[in-house]
Amino acid sequence: MFTNKNNKLEALIGPNSDFKGDITTQGTFRIDGSFTGNIVADWVILGDNASIKGDISARSVIIGGKVVGNVKAEELVEIKNTGQLAGDISTRKLSVAEGGVFEGRSLVQKDESKIVDFPSKESAGS
Repeated sequence: MFTNKNNKLEALIGPNSDFKGDITTQGTFRIDGSFTGNIVADWVILGDNASIKGDISARSVIIGGKVVGNVKAEELVEIKNTGQLAGDISTRKLSVAEGGVFEGRSLVQKDESKIVDFPSKESAGS
């Protein structure tokens, strides 16, 4: 997860914290407490007891707690076995572990960068 130096833990909401408002940050944003508002970050990680009411926009999102809102992730949305999401998802990869709860609509987009175009037999012979 922390393969790039820009993905360091940038912000943390602790288990005994309650935050209201919107946040935009680079790097990783971890939430173990309660958050009401919208989030924009590189990575968003929700601990098992986390609770979010609002939309999340990130490169990747890992949900161990409860989210009520929409999630847009460029790469991955992972709902762990303790995770719950009530809202819509837009991403390239979606993973829901056994026991995880997802109530909403999902749009899983094709990853165009990994498509290999093979030349046709006619053009290969010229």
